[in-house]
Amino acid sequence: MSSVLIQALQFVFALSLLVTIHEMGHFLAARMFGIRVDKFYLFFNPWFSLYKRKIGKVEFGIGWLPLGGYVSIYDSREKLYNQENGLKETLKDAKANLRRAKRRGNAVEIAELTDAVATLETDIERVREEQRTLTPEPDELRAKPAWQRLIVMVAGVFMNLVAAMVIYAGILCVWGEDYLRNDNVVHGYTFSEPAKELGFEDRDRILAIDNESVGNAEEIGMTLLLSEADRNITVLRNRDTVNFSIAMDRLIAMREARQFAGMYTPIQMPYVVESCANESVEALGYREGDQIVAIDSVSACSGEIIRPMLAERSGMVANVRVLRYELDSVSLAEHPVYVEIATPINEEGMIGIVLKEQPAVEFTHNDYGFFEAIPLGIKSGINQVKSYWDQLVMMVNPDTKLYKEVGGFLSIGSVFPSTWNWLAFWNITALISIMLAVMNLLPIPVLDGGHVLFALYEIITRRKPNEKFLEVAQTIGFALLMLLLIYANGNDIFNLFK
Repeated sequence: MSSVLIQALQFVFALSLLVTIHEMGHFLAARMFGIRVDKFYLFFNPWFSLYKRKIGKVEFGIGWLPLGGYVSIYDSREKLYNQENGLKETLKDAKANLRRAKRRGNAVEIAELTDAVATLETDIERVREEQRTLTPEPDELRAKPAWQRLIVMVAGVFMNLVAAMVIYAGILCVWGEDYLRNDNVVHGYTFSEPAKELGFEDRDRILAIDNESVGNAEEIGMTLLLSEADRNITVLRNRDTVNFSIAMDRLIAMREARQFAGMYTPIQMPYVVESCANESVEALGYREGDQIVAIDSVSACSGEIIRPMLAERSGMVANVRVLRYELDSVSLAEHPVYVEIATPINEEGMIGIVLKEQPAVEFTHNDYGFFEAIPLGIKSGINQVKSYWDQLVMMVNPDTKLYKEVGGFLSIGSVFPSTWNWLAFWNITALISIMLAVMNLLPIPVLDGGHVLFALYEIITRRKPNEKFLEVAQTIGFALLMLLLIYANGNDIFNLFK
């Protein structure tokens, strides 16, 4: 099975699960307050459905357009809406015929069609007035008090948040938690060339970003690249504490060029000399405590990098750079010195030194019981909500240029791994659930957040918003949502050919 197909299957499975959970929130809240529900659909079904079945008074189905789902709540004005739409179509045809009659100059036909247009316009206004004045039935949403309607509207978002927290708790209970503490990276990091251009140097230990200590080593890149201002970095470099700043523009350029992959890598096992295997190696100039940092001018700070480089040069002479600390006779302080040593490499790819045993860089693993995992899952969900909200705020700030990186379905699908991994799948699904919850709470008409806003307005002012205003707001909200979808998915398509 191709990697693209596996990613697509994971995306469709996750989306189906989360949409069902979201709509189930609306459905259960509506039924709790005795509100009649006509349809419950996963995905949209214009023109036809892939599957549908009526259970009781509710039609359950699966549509073919995977842009979400919906719960259709009963509205006694539905017949009047259909009648209005039919009259509008007839009016559209009548106006087209009137324009043609005017071009022909047929006075009788013009008079008849003018009367027909006026009658249709009057009928449409009459139907709209009936819609506004029709008394709601007891099992309609609009018949319920505003606080009940508010709960129905916010229930989908609530379910997505709960789902994310349950997933995070489940992950902690089943797999536990693995992370790399920044304090455990005792040998520092190696950095990519783009990261070095920002001011980092191999073997730097990152102590703080903007005067805040770094806990999880895996969050360093995200903290740097999602920035609204210059970043102030504190590192331990050659036993000295060094501070430097990185301009926001340079971080944005790095992010836009997608140069963040492999930005920094923990040094697992440095090559530090404990002793020389024989006098000939000692005569080359190696001393106890020397640390190999480069071979033939190529940075090499870790054993997993140095070993293959030496093997490639077996039987040759390599220029090995070592870092050592020497005592200053005046200040009596040690200072770093770099020494180049021409070193013969034997046929086994070895240079004849005994390495000093170093503390290993270890990941922290925590296992949690069922009841321990629940509060931690809730905490993880809350932290993700805060993080995603901060990113949304950054998107509307043009200085960050983060709006250029808004993605659609292709971007979301590509986040899933190319091989099926349940741990990764559930982590990504929980994150998407958070994204759906936050996005749906935005105060845009058509989204849940728009309905919540209107319900809160009614609760506070004790009067319903004007029906005409609601119609216009819904139309504007739908247009905004379509523009956002087009922009996000257009970015995906553009990036495919970039």
